[in-house]
Amino acid sequence: MTDFTTHTAASAPDASRPFLEKAKNAYSFIPNLLGTMAEAPALLEGYMTLAGIFDKTNLSETERQIILLTNNRLNGCVYCMAAHTSISQMANVPTDVIDALRNNTPIAGPKLEALRNFATVINESRGWPTDAQVETFLAAGYKRQTVFEVIVGTSLKVMSNYTNHIASTELDEAFAPNIWTAPAAQAAE
Repeated sequence: MTDFTTHTAASAPDASRPFLEKAKNAYSFIPNLLGTMAEAPALLEGYMTLAGIFDKTNLSETERQIILLTNNRLNGCVYCMAAHTSISQMANVPTDVIDALRNNTPIAGPKLEALRNFATVINESRGWPTDAQVETFLAAGYKRQTVFEVIVGTSLKVMSNYTNHIASTELDEAFAPNIWTAPAAQAAE
């Protein structure tokens, strides 16, 4: 297995340092994901920039976390499931929504459940939803714009989930209370 460095602001390539400092100021620590991404300044900048753009969508915090946690679960990303569970809790996303996303059970609200289902469709179809799937999503009360905003969130998770898979990113202590086990790993136990 190839070892990857989890950089600090001091050990990171020069082009990554401003982004790690920004993260440290925002979170009071540098999450291991960002320290790992720092090896490739373009990845770190791209991820942090896209995360900022995703926050500017017309989606609520709960809706954004539904898209992110759905992708984390589908991609089997233990690190991001724990991290986004923690972020969701801090943002007051309803506990029943977080639990449904972690356990792959339906969300009680039909509109939010439609979003979870559509995020699943986008991930599993690799961006090839059927016309009927798009129409079902729109009929739930979402706009055409939201179809594309789901793609933004999915893209963000490709960057972080794949980084964590390749680098086996160590879970930060701050996220450890929300550890999650991927279904494939659960079945092997």
